[in-house]
Amino acid sequence: MLRSANAQTSSEKAIDKKIDHIVKQLTLKEKIAMLHGNALFSSDGVKRLGIPELTCDDGPLGVREEVGRYSWTPLKLKTDSATYFPNGSAMAATWNPALAYQYGVTMAQEALARHKNILLAPAFNICRTPLCGRTYEYYSEDPFLNAQLAISAVKGIQSQHVAACVKHFAVNNQETMRDSINVVIGERALREIYLPAFKAAIQQGHAYSLMSAYNVVNGAHCSENDFLLNKILKGEWGFKGLVMSDWGGTHSTVNAANNGLDLEMGSKGPYSNWYFADPLYNAVKAGQVSERVIDEKVHRILWVIFHTSMAEHQLPGSINTPGHSKAVYDMAAESIVLLKNQNHTLPLNTANIKSIAVIGDNAIHTFATGGYGAGVKAKYEITALQGIKSRLGKDINIRFAQGYKANYKTNYTAQQKENANNPNPVLISEAVDLAKNSDLAILCIGSNRDYESENSDRKNLNLPFGEQELVNAVTAANPNTIVVIMAGAPYDIADIKNNNNTVLWSWFNGSEAGNALADVLFGKINPSGKLPFTFPAHLDDSPAHALHTFPGENLTADYKEGILVGYRWFDTKNIEPLYCFGYGLSYTSFKYSAFKTNKKRYKTGEHISATLLVNNTGKYAGKETVQLYVGKLNSKTGQPEKQLKAFKKVSMIPEQGVQVVLRFKTTDLAYFSEDLHKWTIEPGEYKISVGSSSRDIRQSTIITVAN
Repeated sequence: MLRSANAQTSSEKAIDKKIDHIVKQLTLKEKIAMLHGNALFSSDGVKRLGIPELTCDDGPLGVREEVGRYSWTPLKLKTDSATYFPNGSAMAATWNPALAYQYGVTMAQEALARHKNILLAPAFNICRTPLCGRTYEYYSEDPFLNAQLAISAVKGIQSQHVAACVKHFAVNNQETMRDSINVVIGERALREIYLPAFKAAIQQGHAYSLMSAYNVVNGAHCSENDFLLNKILKGEWGFKGLVMSDWGGTHSTVNAANNGLDLEMGSKGPYSNWYFADPLYNAVKAGQVSERVIDEKVHRILWVIFHTSMAEHQLPGSINTPGHSKAVYDMAAESIVLLKNQNHTLPLNTANIKSIAVIGDNAIHTFATGGYGAGVKAKYEITALQGIKSRLGKDINIRFAQGYKANYKTNYTAQQKENANNPNPVLISEAVDLAKNSDLAILCIGSNRDYESENSDRKNLNLPFGEQELVNAVTAANPNTIVVIMAGAPYDIADIKNNNNTVLWSWFNGSEAGNALADVLFGKINPSGKLPFTFPAHLDDSPAHALHTFPGENLTADYKEGILVGYRWFDTKNIEPLYCFGYGLSYTSFKYSAFKTNKKRYKTGEHISATLLVNNTGKYAGKETVQLYVGKLNSKTGQPEKQLKAFKKVSMIPEQGVQVVLRFKTTDLAYFSEDLHKWTIEPGEYKISVGSSSRDIRQSTIITVAN
């Protein structure tokens, strides 16, 4: 039962043997009781055999506060505060798998301290549309970047004997009609774009659990999708762990049971009425579901328990430690993206600055909670204003003006939402007066967790709350204005790009957000973040919108763009974005040279090793993310212009040179042939390029790959 494609270790064989022995001792009712929730965040164990409950908790931003066992009402304890972690797209902007690993370790330690066996993280669905309400929670638009971060996050979480639950499987790219939208997608796009990070998290990260998505894929709900769950996940990939539904994401008994779901969570009504409760027991008795199928599900659940709460060498867990604060500071500091620094305003030289106007609601806003979905009861959260004051408040006069009201709730009516986005003349006037009478203005705008939220998608790319009018007025009053945008997804900031000299992009950046931002502004940290997704100049430039397939019609979203998602679309169609994938400036400069591959001709199955020299030619120490892209020349199989195949983040002091080695395999160049139903390498010439972004290509070479 459940034998991995790889040879099992002796300890794994021993665990399987123990589980088989336990399963034989269980009654059918005991087995069924383990297959559905017995409370909001737990499912039954078997007390008489010493098998504990399986407990889980959100999630991507940190371990959520305790709620009632059967109610979403917070218990309002004094002991359930936690560290608040940067959001998913912030983590992706670091381009740093080592930080993703630390994210996993640190959050799992906090989960352990709260006695949670499964952490509902990481979430890394592809950013297909910039309007998706969960873009802030997910990683990026690129499957390779997502995969590298997911592998590290999963390994970090599970190093602490906590199960990672990777989500949401699969093709969950919009919140509009998310429970019922049928994604019509070709197998090539599915396998090349939307599944690789999940495959990597399972086969390389060895994730213990996976959450099915709400949506429908090619006619079947993800929680009962035989192709996704049985054929690919458990069959091809050899997944040994458990598949749980998203909360309320189960839709049937017999189909879900036979097609791969193992654990039903979050359905409504008495637990005995859930699909995997009495109805499943009756289905087994009626011969609609075999007891062998039930035994397999129980085996998977016990396998996760034996790797978590019943694992050998249990770890104690810890929460809100100085080490955790340092970890989230490091993540936030490396996520911040310098978009523009035209007059080299940054890093700020404070010698000639006597007064600073800090303007904008986001300077005092906290982002640990808000909107629909999981938040964190943060032990603390340093705002931008607090961070700036803590660094310079003793020497410089720092004053604040709100500038706008971030008055927005997901349950507002359309008219209320429209009103919330109107500029506030009184607050703008106060901000202008303060800016006029200050040496420098730091303008903190963007969105928040109410405006970007699970269960709803944005209607457009406009900045909310009348912020553009505020930016225009403050910049006119004081041209020495730095714009800091705090958001988790792309916005239309074309006017800011064109009219402001200095622009930083921050995120919903965790407990240490304000300190990290201040240290970037004042030069303690050299920004090294790179954008994890394309900022379109116009919404209709994005593929899902250009092809009018978002949000879909008649409960159907036809992914007509196929594999041309994100920069693949923009580069192949030669559409100029506002900001490209992988973009991010530094206070220093980097020179690329001596780029070459170890050979010029390769056979299928061989490894490719690319080397180059990167020199820090500026006057600041800094980190550069070297990105390697591959494009098939004269492709006859519809390949994109270029695809990310390797990257490495390196650190250098001024005048230092570092040799960078980027390795990948010829098999990484394969495309999925729907005709042959297999991965196939198109023979011929490939252009191998390295650069600082998808459009800032510094050097290239040509290789040939033969059959």
